[in-house]
Amino acid sequence: MLEPHAQPLNPLDQAIIDRLQGDFPLCAYPYDEAAAPLGIDADTLMARLDALLARRVLTRFGPMFQVERMGGAFVLAALAAPEARFAEVAEQVNALPEVAHNYRREHTLNMWFVLATAHPDGIDAARQRIEAATGLTVRLFPKLREYYVGMRFTVGGRAPVGGEVIHRPSHAPATPLSAADTALVRACQAGLPRCRRPYQALADSLGWQEAQVIERLQHMLAHGIIRRIGAAPNHYAIGYTANGMAVFDIDDAHIDACGERLGALAQVSHCYHRPRQPGWPYNLFAMCHGDHRDAVRADVALLREQLGSACRGHDVLFSTAMLKKSGVRI
Repeated sequence: MLEPHAQPLNPLDQAIIDRLQGDFPLCAYPYDEAAAPLGIDADTLMARLDALLARRVLTRFGPMFQVERMGGAFVLAALAAPEARFAEVAEQVNALPEVAHNYRREHTLNMWFVLATAHPDGIDAARQRIEAATGLTVRLFPKLREYYVGMRFTVGGRAPVGGEVIHRPSHAPATPLSAADTALVRACQAGLPRCRRPYQALADSLGWQEAQVIERLQHMLAHGIIRRIGAAPNHYAIGYTANGMAVFDIDDAHIDACGERLGALAQVSHCYHRPRQPGWPYNLFAMCHGDHRDAVRADVALLREQLGSACRGHDVLFSTAMLKKSGVRI
């Protein structure tokens, strides 16, 4: 469990985190190329990345996969865990490899996690396994429409994390991965090797040529299967200790206009249309991040103002602990 506390970081580590959250080179010696603008060599960069990962300032370094673009599913879920059993339930939920992220939030529904599966029918199977293990009802909030996903965290926790221009791939139907591409995803979904030629190391493990690995990763990046290649910060550790999931009850006739409006704001890192549930009237979800709760509340107030009379109610669920963050596993 990662508590929401910032960690001290020296100027070099700050620069590495700020600059290497995406666009990591796809070439024979990527660490050399990435290190040069920082004024260091590849060995120093790899050592600093290893240290940041060991301290859990970074949760991963490598490709960030979009499982839906490879024919899988990625669904937000929640349950209400009794306080006396919270740690036990968290352990049971986190034991499933299908659980990519898990957060404790301040609400009756106090455990929010993401299920990621290689096939859409795997979501319900994972839900049933969690319910059988915990004896608790799992609520599913699948994405009905994505308005924006794009974040870049800055050490200190005060800079807006959204508003980044995203060059999205075409909306062609997702195509299930070939057996070869599936093997490549599995080889690097936990992160890139820290060695001078990481793509050669992947190639060696797969019996491929280095150029083949680079070409397939380039293809996946161009087609949205990989969102980005780089560092995944633990946002708590770099200063974003207040993280609020803002939820809004929007008139269905205006949901798309409202979602697009919020998704364009720099204060928003994720924005989705999701279904209502019994006892849960909210259908528009937006994530806001800051260095303290008052800053996030101010951002949410701005979002609420943008929605006008189309919004009939809202809430903000603050996270108080990161229970798991492993990324997609297929």
